[in-house]
Amino acid sequence: MSIIEQNSPFNLDNDSAYQAWRSQKLAHYPSTLSDLVVNIKDPYLLTRSEHEAIVERCKRFNMAIYASPVTKEDKAISHEISKQFSLTLLDENMCSDEDSITSLTVAKETDKRRQTYIPYTDKPIHWHTDGYYNALNYQIYALLLHCVRSAKEGGENALLDHEIAYILMRDENPAYIEKLMQEDAMCIPPNIVEGKELRPLRCGPVFSVMPDGHLHMRYTKRTRSIAWKKDETTQAAVRFLENLLDSDSPYIFRGTLQAGQGLVSNNVLHDRSGFVDFADPTQHRLLYRGRFFQRVSGS
Repeated sequence: MSIIEQNSPFNLDNDSAYQAWRSQKLAHYPSTLSDLVVNIKDPYLLTRSEHEAIVERCKRFNMAIYASPVTKEDKAISHEISKQFSLTLLDENMCSDEDSITSLTVAKETDKRRQTYIPYTDKPIHWHTDGYYNALNYQIYALLLHCVRSAKEGGENALLDHEIAYILMRDENPAYIEKLMQEDAMCIPPNIVEGKELRPLRCGPVFSVMPDGHLHMRYTKRTRSIAWKKDETTQAAVRFLENLLDSDSPYIFRGTLQAGQGLVSNNVLHDRSGFVDFADPTQHRLLYRGRFFQRVSGS
């Protein structure tokens, strides 16, 4: 279990620290997705003001969207954007490319490995934070998505700052937070393919506090391949969170990344709607995804 300092706003015994942090967090919170957008000229080399604008949004809202005129298919964009925010420790997962940046596109029929995982299909993806099935010492703290091509229809993302989810849950019932901070709150069963265990059972908390004091969230809205602790309060907390994510809360932002746009975030909650791709395979939806073991620098 993560050690929470006495003066932390995430210490359930320190309501004054929580209320002060909560007030600051909610002050001037964005009302539209456009409030998160930063227009940039050159993704390979951000200006000082562009960089500061993205960091400021990540600091306050844990996410920012950049909009660039550069729409070419070049993975160097993702690498260069990442480095400018000191995101260098990539999660080399089993479906990532050789450079550890993942090409998110509908898998070809010959790619049997990726075909079995939802992100490489045109199906919708439930709410989650990336790497929720990772070992607790290899958690994903930042996520970068860069759009090369959007789909013909669909492929919309919904976004929710995990700190907002924490606030709404704690305001409803602090016991929800207490339960979701338990080490056995959420377990992901082993990933076994053709009798071979690719990933062991992974249990851990939903909410935890990082050594630097920031809040981290580990979550998936999947109904299969997940085991929640069965006590009444944990189950009620899960239902509350699911209802929140299914709601039209003003804190949930929805939009579809277009070519040249990208999301820089501290691994906020997100989902993806299903989509219809173009018939021409050279025009298929393509996003590059980077997962990092660091937060966005300065946020």
